[in-house]
This record gives sequence, C-alpha cells and structure tokens, in this order.
Amino acid sequence: MVPKTGETSDVDWTDLRRIMPVTEGWLYFDHAAVAPITDAARQALNHYATDLATHGEAHLRQWTERIESVRRLAAQLLEADANDIAFVKNTSEGIGLVAEGFPWRSGDNVVIAAEEYPANVYPWMNLRDRGVEVRMVPTRDRRIWIDDLDKHIDDRTRMVSLSYVEFSSGFRNDVTAIGELCRQRGVRFFVDAIQGLGVLPLSVRKAPVDYLAADGHKWLLGPEGAGILFIRRDALEQLRPVGVGWNSVVRATDFCVIDYQLKPHAGRYESGSLNVAGITALGASIEVLLGIGIEAIERRVIDLTDYLCAKLDRAGFPVYSSRRPEDKSAIVSASAPGLDLKDVVRRCRSERIIINHRGGRLRISPHCYNTHDEIDHLVDVLQTTRRANDRAD
Repeated sequence: MVPKTGETSDVDWTDLRRIMPVTEGWLYFDHAAVAPITDAARQALNHYATDLATHGEAHLRQWTERIESVRRLAAQLLEADANDIAFVKNTSEGIGLVAEGFPWRSGDNVVIAAEEYPANVYPWMNLRDRGVEVRMVPTRDRRIWIDDLDKHIDDRTRMVSLSYVEFSSGFRNDVTAIGELCRQRGVRFFVDAIQGLGVLPLSVRKAPVDYLAADGHKWLLGPEGAGILFIRRDALEQLRPVGVGWNSVVRATDFCVIDYQLKPHAGRYESGSLNVAGITALGASIEVLLGIGIEAIERRVIDLTDYLCAKLDRAGFPVYSSRRPEDKSAIVSASAPGLDLKDVVRRCRSERIIINHRGGRLRISPHCYNTHDEIDHLVDVLQTTRRANDRAD
C-alpha cells in the first residue's frame, strides 16, 4: 500500500509508518548507513523467493519484465531515459566502472572533496599507476565552496566527482551549479548520489551530470546489493567498456551466436545475471517513494531535521551541519562535548534508538516516516546520557 497524497501534496505520515515494519520496535535514525526496507520491499523479496523455489525459471519472462519496469522507475526518479540506467551491485561498482573505463592520460587529474566517503576516493586513487592525480578540495565553514572547487580545476582536469550529500557533514552540493561549471571547463561530472537519492529531488535532465551511481540500501529503503548507474548517452562512447559479459551485447540471448556489438546504452555494463531479488525489492520501495512524491519527502525531512537541530542546540549538542537552506539534507551532524561517541550510540541502542557517529560527531539521519515525538525522545536520551556521564565524572 502506498500512502495517499492529496492535491496539496499533504501526506498521511501515520499511514506511511504502517508500511515501515521497523517502527514497531525501533526509533530509527540511521538511514545514512543501512536503512530498514519497506514492507512492500519485504513482500517483493518473499514473492520472488517463493516463486523461484516453487517454479524455478518457469516465470523467467515475468521477472525479466519486472526488471525493466524497475529500470523505468529509476529513470523516473532521475528524470532520465530508461536506457541510460544500468543496475549495479553498489555505488563503488558504478564509480569503478567509470574510473577504470575513462580514457586517462598521464598527467591528468580528478577533483574530489576532501571529506568524501571512501567509495568516491579509492577508485580514483587506484589510477595513480596511470599517472592520474587526485586533487582534494577542503571544506570551509562546514561546506564545499564552488569557488574552491573551481580553483582546483585546470587544463589537465578530466573529471570532478562529488557526493550529492556529503556522508559525514550532511552538506548538500549544488549539482546543477557544479555541473554547469564542469561544462564550462570541459570536464566530466560524476555524482555519488547515495546520500540524497530518495529524499531529495535530483534531475539529470536539469542538472548536467554525466555519470551517477547510488546503491539502494539507504534513502531508497531497498536491500543491499542493488543499485543504479546512470551514464549520459553522449558520455558513453568515451568510456572503454569494463567487465564485459554475455549480457553486454545487443543479441545477448542468442547464446549460440557470437556477435560482438555492445548495447548502445548503459545496459552494456550489466555483464551477466542480475540480482533479481534485490532489484525487485528496490523497485517496490521506489514505487512507494514516487507515490508520495520526492518533493513532499524533501519538505518533510527538512522539517524534521530543522526541528532536530533546534532541539540539539538547546540540549547542548552543537550542530555542525550547515543549515543554510540550499545546504540542508536529511543528515545532521552534531558534537557531543565530553562524551564518548561509541558509548552514546550504545546507550541509544539500549533504548531502542538507532543513531551513528562519523567524523568525530554524532550523525542522525531521519527519514520522512520519523516523527517529532521520536526526535523528542532521542534528545531526552542524549540528555540523560550526558547527566549520567557527568555524575560518573
């Protein structure tokens, strides 16, 4: 069941909570790590497992058609052409396919943020033996400034690769402005979208993004091991295909015919059998999110995080994340002066609350189905933890 939206995009968030089984036992604020899946995704997994166990490949056509329907859903999410979407097992795989396939020359460089998640660092570092330099743009004032980014780009820069939302601070990069800068400088632009896709709008039709990858196990509320890779058509042929397999070619199902004609779109990167169960479940959750509307979800998570930040500041947990309107995301990073972060996370878990820590700060990442009451309870537990720590001292 998908929660109903009205003409004014009002959403019955209580109705949404009914299709998030995690709410029955936990206050879950760690979607930036591994999110719980929707009940729709659970049912999709069960349906596929039951069908495969009972019928083997008898319904193969049905599942092949389902894969294509999920591809269209992913394309709708990004406002992309469905043929420009390939399924990958995770974000790292998507970044690696582009990094390894790009036509680098010794002396080239790629520009990334200094605070990037390792998935968007190591694939580029792995190019050092090909003479490629990795340039890291430092954070200033809790954010990445486009002027700083521009200063790191020169005539040997071939790629800029940034997260839509930075995993530790929660800073939201302006992918449209950065993409336009890259176009002006003749540079390709890769977006690691995993920390925003599903709760923040992102249109590759409006934003000049060349490549994009995102796993589905965070804000898309899908299972691990099923993600998406977007490759803009005019950037496809620039890449040397990596990981080519039987399913990379046009006549993929003509197994007795060898005809090396690669698919003229991102599908060439789906080299073999896909994670049908994971993709099917991911599609079920994307349907839920699209049914609500990503813009409505964005308004909800910004409201929740604004409320959370105000509560944290008053409770003595200074918010690190930039709260400029254009910088906000669903991730809140906050300091916990005098407290051991691991102990705080353990204490919260003992109270059936899931949060995390990154970059020497608490990281709290609510989704649209969370509530203000849950935030109140979380902050109460954090204050209780501080009082207990003060007494122990």
